Amino acid sequence: MGPRITRLDDDAISKSGSRVLPREEAALRLVGKLSDVPVPEVLYSHYSELGGDLFMSLIPGSTLKDLWDTLDEKTKERLCYDIWSLIGKIRQILKPPEFNNFFLCSADGSCSQDVYVEDLESPPRPLVNDAAVRARIFERYYHFYGRRYTKEEILAMLPHSQSSVFTHGDIAPRNIMVDYHTHEITGLIDWEFAGWYPDYWEYLRIHKPINDKNWREWMDRTAPQKWDLAGFVAVRRVLF
Repeated sequence: MGPRITRLDDDAISKSGSRVLPREEAALRLVGKLSDVPVPEVLYSHYSELGGDLFMSLIPGSTLKDLWDTLDEKTKERLCYDIWSLIGKIRQILKPPEFNNFFLCSADGSCSQDVYVEDLESPPRPLVNDAAVRARIFERYYHFYGRRYTKEEILAMLPHSQSSVFTHGDIAPRNIMVDYHTHEITGLIDWEFAGWYPDYWEYLRIHKPINDKNWREWMDRTAPQKWDLAGFVAVRRVLF
């Protein structure tokens, strides 16, 4: 069950549930402090073993998901370039020294719960380099009865990365707020998966099949860099 979103007044909302964790607050504070990317301001938070409550400022506008089909081609193109520009700013947020031993981690330094890399063991093991990330992805593929490809084939097909950059982790039309009249981006929301990931990760997650196909095509067309995702396509058939 997903988090519960409640509009408190004209300026604030709350997000509550078992998946509301300190990592999302850490991401919002980092991006708000270290960039000019528009994000909700954290007003108050509370956490327990059952989950959390995160009170935030309300980002004005409509979701891009609600507006996309009403836009002309020129506006779609411009918006996608704007999204990539914001992603470029996000990628400039440096990893704190205390997280330097992690290649992939959430915004608060905890282990990511992304479906590709969530650890099957407890406590979760940190991912310290690119090889460890690819090994974890294969581990999950094999655990969930992926047998079509060998370990060597999966490891070879997955992208290789030497850089770990700050990543939203769930860039999608439903998480992009846009002014209804000007079609300017007013904010990015839903930062629960944010953290430092291999440099291809944002591109990968943008290409989730559940995201609007036409939007994915425009994002691919306007992408400043592209990666071969064949390995993830193979793994995705097993994990999803």
